[in-house]
Amino acid sequence: MQKPFDHRVSAIWIAAALAGAASLSAFAQAPSTPPADAAGLLVYIGTYTGAKSKGIYVSRLDLKSGALSTPELAAETASPSFLAVHPTRPLLYAVNEVSSFAGNATGSVSAFGIDRATGRLTLLNQESSGGAGPAHLTVDAAGRNVLVANYGGGSVSVLPLDAQGRLQPSSAFVQHTGSSVNPQRQKEPHAHAIVVDADDRFAYVPDLGLDKIMIYRFGPAKGTLAPATPPFAAVAPGSGPRHIALHPRRPYAYVINEILCTVTAFSRDAAGGGLTELQTLSSLPPGQTVQAGYSTAEIIVHPSGRFVYGSNRGHNSLSAFAVDDKTGTLTFIENQPTQGRTPRGFNIDPSGTFLIAGNQQSDSVVVFRIDPQTGRLTPTGQPIEVGAPVSIAFVPVR
Repeated sequence: MQKPFDHRVSAIWIAAALAGAASLSAFAQAPSTPPADAAGLLVYIGTYTGAKSKGIYVSRLDLKSGALSTPELAAETASPSFLAVHPTRPLLYAVNEVSSFAGNATGSVSAFGIDRATGRLTLLNQESSGGAGPAHLTVDAAGRNVLVANYGGGSVSVLPLDAQGRLQPSSAFVQHTGSSVNPQRQKEPHAHAIVVDADDRFAYVPDLGLDKIMIYRFGPAKGTLAPATPPFAAVAPGSGPRHIALHPRRPYAYVINEILCTVTAFSRDAAGGGLTELQTLSSLPPGQTVQAGYSTAEIIVHPSGRFVYGSNRGHNSLSAFAVDDKTGTLTFIENQPTQGRTPRGFNIDPSGTFLIAGNQQSDSVVVFRIDPQTGRLTPTGQPIEVGAPVSIAFVPVR
């Protein structure tokens, strides 16, 4: 249960990161102001809290070597299993995948201010997610709303933001209904992710329990959701669509299906929002069949639009695919072990140089260098230890 970092993050932030405009030292237990010669990206790591984790952790990525600094606790908060960064402001949002909030059987969402000089997160406020088990969230392109997918509740909601970036009560709520063919996993709806297109016109919600990607017309000014025409796109029965990634330049979308371990490529109607299936292929390497304990997790399109990556739990690997720019279809490139167990969320830094993945069951975060020509992954050999990591988000150092 859990969205990729929004690569629409402002050009100013990216330029600052790549130029190394400021610095961050290795964090002490209470982070302090770094020396001026350090540079890189802040890497925020969402976790499931427990014996080895207390909330959101922060590290710094060296953009030359790919090394991560020793992680430190940036904010103590309950099971922040998915993170999203505001597109233009130093704000971070997290789902809290909990069973109750404010006396109700819902999860919650937390808003934080980011100190880009130290990595600290300051809690601004919390709001109900509107349903049980929130798994994913995104900030719209205009930075006006946070949209949340509730896996346990099978619902989605929109939380407007005030002038300070604080969360406001829901302005829209949609309860999904129905089921699909797998009685163990699909007897009810399970909204697993929500993303918004770059124009803030359409929201896409893979629902694992329905074998559908629900499509909504989104109104950012008032935070509204309404069914699009068509209102959904279906995948093969029993697939279990989990996450969706939109191509940054072309009208394509890619969905990773958790239960059958497949990836479905779609063409996207930019005017009406509809999705048309182009192909479905395995998320595993050629010749590898789905076994007990296998499932997928995250899918991300490289910032260049040339490659797509997906994570495979149980198989404990990342698969890379090449994108045909003219057709949107995918071709398998390679499969790379993640050097740990149960890779959940991963992310690609805004420059497209490094992929960072969290291994939930082995408490490790690993870094891979991406070949810009082939898309192949090479481990840097510099993992760090974080308890139950499940989400990665990037913020440029000031």
